[in-house]
Amino acid sequence: MSQQSRPDPAFFRRHALGVTVRHFNVLVESGQIIRVGAGLVDRASVERYLASHSGGRKRVWAEHTAWGAIALLSGEQAPWLGQVQRSRLRSALRQVTETDDLLTRLRGRAQVTTCTGHRSVAERLRHDLVTVDRSRLGLVEDAAVVDGYLAADDLDNAVRRYRLRQDASGAITLRATSFDLDTVRRLAHGRALGAIDAATSLDPRERGLGERALRIVLETFA
Repeated sequence: MSQQSRPDPAFFRRHALGVTVRHFNVLVESGQIIRVGAGLVDRASVERYLASHSGGRKRVWAEHTAWGAIALLSGEQAPWLGQVQRSRLRSALRQVTETDDLLTRLRGRAQVTTCTGHRSVAERLRHDLVTVDRSRLGLVEDAAVVDGYLAADDLDNAVRRYRLRQDASGAITLRATSFDLDTVRRLAHGRALGAIDAATSLDPRERGLGERALRIVLETFA
């Protein structure tokens, strides 16, 4: 069972999330922070939020720009961006020196929903998603772990079809995007996207491997 903690407004504002009480309520309403009872929130959802927002107040790139950055880091051209925008994006990427800053800027590539479900649905669900090759990061594939991208319009249907329950510490991570899935599928074969996803994991080893691989990607690009 996930650990729980009382959402004391002053604590979240000053120590944990660094946001106002009003913003905290918005996070709960949007599902980014999961409320599990009266006065109780899921601690794992708070930890996941902090992991994906560790870059502070850096500007989050729009979805098509974020995928353009991933394409450039993967050695592709990002033809959906104009020439001037690609040039500016290359310059911006060369100025990024911290993985946390990059992860914050790329947050807009997808809406992340973490769920739990019966083990029997894992393999079927995996076939419906665009997944990265975790073994390239030195991670052993786990049949119970599902992590992949799907069309934003298909998210609710997938949750209903496989009877998933939202759980910030669950083994099923659905990354809903409005961007072209064929392009996402192609980028999933590269090293950059797998490193980016792993670098926001709550698992310390996976996060460490992702951050290390992402630093190499940035150094190679620069």
